[in-house]
Amino acid sequence: MAGIVSYGSYIPYRRLKRSAIAQVLGVAAVKGERAVASFDEDSVSMAVEALRDALRGAPGPSVQALVFATTTPPYAEKLNAAIVGAAAQLPAEIRAADSTGSSRAGISALLAAADAVTAGAERAAVAMADCRLAAPEARAEQTNGDGAAAFILGARDVIAEIEASASVTREFLDTWRGPGERFPHTWEERFALTQAYTPMLTGVIRNLMAKAKIAASDLARIVIDAPNPRAVDEVVRALKLDPARLADPLAATVGQTGAAHAGVMLTAALPAAKPGDRILVAGAGEGADALLLRVTPAAAHFRPRHSVGGMIESKGEVSYANYLKWREILPTEPPRRPDPDRPAAPPMLRSERWKFGLVGSRCVACGTPQLPPQRVCVKCRTRDQMEPYPFADRSARIATFAFDRLAYSLNPPTINVVIDFQGGGRFLCEMTDCEPERIAIGEEVEMTFRRLFTADGVHNYFWKARPRRQERP
Repeated sequence: MAGIVSYGSYIPYRRLKRSAIAQVLGVAAVKGERAVASFDEDSVSMAVEALRDALRGAPGPSVQALVFATTTPPYAEKLNAAIVGAAAQLPAEIRAADSTGSSRAGISALLAAADAVTAGAERAAVAMADCRLAAPEARAEQTNGDGAAAFILGARDVIAEIEASASVTREFLDTWRGPGERFPHTWEERFALTQAYTPMLTGVIRNLMAKAKIAASDLARIVIDAPNPRAVDEVVRALKLDPARLADPLAATVGQTGAAHAGVMLTAALPAAKPGDRILVAGAGEGADALLLRVTPAAAHFRPRHSVGGMIESKGEVSYANYLKWREILPTEPPRRPDPDRPAAPPMLRSERWKFGLVGSRCVACGTPQLPPQRVCVKCRTRDQMEPYPFADRSARIATFAFDRLAYSLNPPTINVVIDFQGGGRFLCEMTDCEPERIAIGEEVEMTFRRLFTADGVHNYFWKARPRRQERP
């Protein structure tokens, strides 16, 4: 039976207090704060973070299928899943697809990956992430959040089996965004609540429970994601579900993360699940999907590298003005430097493993790691005696650093660091997710996949260093 073998999640480091938005705009404040992707993050880079964590917990057969779910793809016409797969160092011989257009896309992608396993794939991966915009003064500007989740599915060594699923699709107009538009439009809330989300979620969950032959009392945890949170209360009342078993919606700490939200809620709930527990996961869009998970004994031995709770606690603030600047909603004076050149396709293809996977080389004659990858060893001068050597998962420490206040950046100053990797290898790169005044020589850092800049519509992705994220146990 297909099920979840491993999972990972990602909550960005930055937080925006909703009271700060309300104070500037003179609108009512929603309680709490929202997670904000940094100026150099997008749905692809966040999906890479979550998927790399999920892959660390899933040794064994390689992934044969990948689905990337988002409503905010960096490219409208280009396979975004290909970038995710390249950065996560998945094999080239995989089937990959983007699932987009609806906040329902995340659960739909999870079910598609499960179908791939049922059809014969040993492992399938799904990565879901969103970095959604909303117009200033819109309620969604406060209630939205940025984040990602990823799952590895298989038929063996599963920690949560998919016992049953149910779906319904119905055309109705609630949230929409046309080509070229930055901000979505929404219809009047009561219409979608009473005519769409509540009846569809109620119906699909009822069908799922009938198919699985279970009662509401059999559910240990309930994950329900709806664009209108009032629909969750209506569904709980209609189906007589136990409100105490509802998973944390993360509304006050993260925000609603679009296509990723059901997955993020699930990754937050799974660590506390016990063998034999049944978990209901449901989400709505232009229809609704639901699936029933049964936790297996293997779950007792699985722990994700990063927890949602830990990443919520590990944070730094961003001002509302900087948030508007990062999203290019607030026009600012451009840097007094030439615009960056558009990345060229041929060198990106030739250096794919280095650029997207941060795979350097190691001399087989003397064992010296080096990056970028070399043909001639920098130490013993042996030629063409190299083996691939990945650096992305290796920790490093800052050897020296410098601030550049004139470089092209939405978040000046640009911080350049020279880092020494554990086990060997020295590298010059940018630093992100940090407070400039706190950077120190000897500080431990880790690598993260980010967007350097965009030129002529081409997003230039590469790796940066960031302070090792401190999380509570």
